[in-house]
Order: sequence, then C-alpha cells, then structure tokens
Amino acid sequence: MNAKSTLCRETLASIEPHLLSPEWREPRVGIVHLGIGNFHRAHEAVYTEEAMLAAGGDWGICGVTLQGDVAKRDALMAQDGLYSVIERGPDGVRVTVVRALKEVLAMPYDRTRLFALLADENVRIVSLTVTEKGYCRDTKTGDVDRDHPGIAHDLTHPQEPSTVPGILSAALALRREAGTPPFTVLSCDNLSHNGAALKQAVVSFARARDAALADWIDTQVAFPSTMVDRIVPSTTDADREAASHALNMEDAAPGPCEPFRQWVIEDRFPAGRPAWEKAGAQLVDDVMPFEIAKLRMLNGTHSTLAYLSMLAGFATIDEAIAHAPLKKLIHAMMTQEIAPTLDVPPSFDVLAYRDALLARYANAALKHRTAQIAMDGSQKIPPRLLATIEARLNAGQSIERLALAVAAWLVFLRGHADDGTRYEISDPMAARLTANVPDEPEQLVETMLAIKEVFPPELARRDDFRRPLHAAIVRLQGGARAAIEHYAALA
Repeated sequence: MNAKSTLCRETLASIEPHLLSPEWREPRVGIVHLGIGNFHRAHEAVYTEEAMLAAGGDWGICGVTLQGDVAKRDALMAQDGLYSVIERGPDGVRVTVVRALKEVLAMPYDRTRLFALLADENVRIVSLTVTEKGYCRDTKTGDVDRDHPGIAHDLTHPQEPSTVPGILSAALALRREAGTPPFTVLSCDNLSHNGAALKQAVVSFARARDAALADWIDTQVAFPSTMVDRIVPSTTDADREAASHALNMEDAAPGPCEPFRQWVIEDRFPAGRPAWEKAGAQLVDDVMPFEIAKLRMLNGTHSTLAYLSMLAGFATIDEAIAHAPLKKLIHAMMTQEIAPTLDVPPSFDVLAYRDALLARYANAALKHRTAQIAMDGSQKIPPRLLATIEARLNAGQSIERLALAVAAWLVFLRGHADDGTRYEISDPMAARLTANVPDEPEQLVETMLAIKEVFPPELARRDDFRRPLHAAIVRLQGGARAAIEHYAALA
C-alpha cells in the first residue's frame, strides 16, 4: 500500500469538499497570534478565514509558540500552515481544512523574524491565547510580577524578551520609535476583563523600563476585551486517524472541537480588523455581561465537574454528566445559585443557555478529559467560583453547591481519587498547594484559605463561607459520589 501524501497547499484541489470555500486569495500576514494552540486554531483562525472569505482583507495569521515548541512549528510549516479542524457532535464528524495560518514561529529561536513582523505596519492585530499565567501578573495588584523569573530577565534584557509583557512592550517600543501606528492587542484568554488585565500588565512592565513608553501604550494602544467559547480538547491518535480517513492524506496537527462556538468582542480596533461579524462573532460595546455569564455558568460548572470527577473517577465530561445525580447537581447549581447573580441583556435567555451547556457537556463524541480541565486551579477558581460565591453571600443567599465545588478542588489537591488512583497536580502553584494538604477538614480549610493568592482575605474570614466549605469537605471525605448524591438532593 502506498503511503498517503501529507497535507500541503499543493493538495488543496483534491480536498475541496473539506474547504470552507473553493475560492481563496492568499493574504498577507495581518495578525500575529501568541500561543498557537488547539483553541486558537479551532476558534479565532476559523472566524478569521470565514471573515476573509466574506469580506476580503489581508488578515493572514502568523502563530507563535512561546515555549520553544519547535516540533509544533515544524509540523505545521511542513504542511504550509494547513491543518484540519475536526468537529465532533451528535450528528457525526466534520473535517475542515483551514488556510488562514500563514506562518508559525517558535520562541526564542525565531525572535528576529517575530520582531520584524511585529514592527511591520501590515500587522495590525496581535492576539493571544496564553492562559492567565502567561500574563505574569501579581495577583494582588494586577501589575506585572517583578519577582517572576521571566519578567526579571526581560527587564534586564529588554531586547531578548521571553514573556508576553516583555514581547509586547518591546514590539510597541519599536513601533513608537519608528512612528508606526500601534497594533491592537486582543486577548482571547478565559480571564475576567481580559483586555484591561493585559493592558495593566503590559503598561506596568513598560513603566519599569521607560515611563514615556508606558504613557504612550496607556493612551495610544487599544486592548479590547473578548469572551470566547468553544470546547477544544487535546489532540488524540483518533483525531489524527479521523483526519487521515476523511482527507486521504496525513495531517500531523488536527484540532478536535465541538460544533458550538461563540465570540463576543469589544469593538475597538483603531487600525482595522477582519469582518468577524460576518462569521458570526458579536461585536459589542461591553463584553462584561457575556463574559461573566460564561465564566460563571460554563467555566464554573466545568471546574466543578472536573474536580468532582477526578475524585469520583469520571474520566471525561460526557461520562460525568451522564451520572444522573451529578447532572441534577449541576443543573440546580446553574439555576439556583449562579443564574441569579447574572445581569445580562434582555435578549440573553439564561435558562436556554443553561440547557445548551448541559447538552454540550453530554456530547459523547468529544471526550473532553476532566484532568485537562482540572489543570491550573489556583488561577481558575477565583474568577470561576469565588466571584459567584461573593455575589451570593453579599446578597444573603446560600452557597452550598458552590462551596462543594471549592471543597472538591481542595480535596483534589491530595493527589488521589477516592479509589486510590493517583494523578498529577498541574498548577503554577503546585509545589505550594501540595506541600501540606491536611486530612482534618478544619485544618484543611485553615491552611488553604490562608493562601491569599487564591482566596481574598475578606472572603476567607467570612464564617458564612467557611461553614459550608467545611461541611462540603466532610461530605467529600466520605466519598465524592455520596457527596454528589447529597447535594443533588438539596431543595
């Protein structure tokens, strides 16, 4: 049997049914994206290609890996930047080849090329999916963390930056010195007020270098906020096989995802943007109501499912939500504890959104691993759960199910499921979080609530938070499945 050919631009004519359109004009690079992972390739890149097909424009994408991932760069460039998006839904599998990615770079090896692009006036947007930890922020102030090793390096070696604040500051300095209009910086990370948060980190980094540069960035550079949504698991051999079967050629970098997608964008782009609204994105004046709804309803319950599942032994989200008591618990959590905290436009049907989320979780074709969602809890718990808890407590309302979610994370930190199966704690604070995980519930509460980087001291002191948290830990130590049944039965 002859070996299959590899996906590349020369093979496009033979896979026309898998293209968004047979029409295509190769664009120049207009967007540099930091963090070229599966999510970007199944989300922003698809929206951008559809926008160019609908309205034209030079919005080709240069993706950048920031962890020196030469293998990813080489795999994608061997395919001329092409890759397939594999949508897995109840109606089957759809394979689409995306052409918007023009180039892939790997830091620090391609620093010269990256900064040449960042200085090019044709590049009008720099977007990011680097997760919250990529912003290198001091969690107390929101400014850049000067004790972060990467930030300390970039401040002393500003021409050889490795962090996001360092790279953006250096690139904007080049454009300011050359008199080139600044690019727009577009955060697509799951982070509250992501545009404002990124701006504060970058401006505070720049201020440590050059006050005039910081003032220029503060007044001249747009950092619009966004809300992004699409479930995008890690790539598996099954995804590579699906791409190979559909295309009759090899794709080393397919990206699986669910059919659903959403993108809400604050419409502030002084240098221009793709016509993303023609691809279904919502361009709005204020992203915040949509962002909070997604953070609390989807991300909050996603984390809840993840930590309860890690303890109870559910490997994937669809397996977890198929457990009737857990589905009942999540439904009640969204309806009774989360939804009342939201302030959304009249056109936003919260209960319909709830039902859509439950249907998405039940997508058995996706196999979204709970271990993947359980990563980086110290960064995710505050915006996803603690903000909702504070809103409930300030309104004098109960938090039993929300407290169970936080308790599940604390018990999860012991590093093993109820049946003894051990798992790795993947978290930027893992060493500190796992150094002392007491078995006794009261000691566990005292130890963990003292971690100010996660728990705001004012919240940590509240008895109306500590009591239900302690009770939930006691329940979980009697077995996660029994705890799920108890909380699912609450009125």
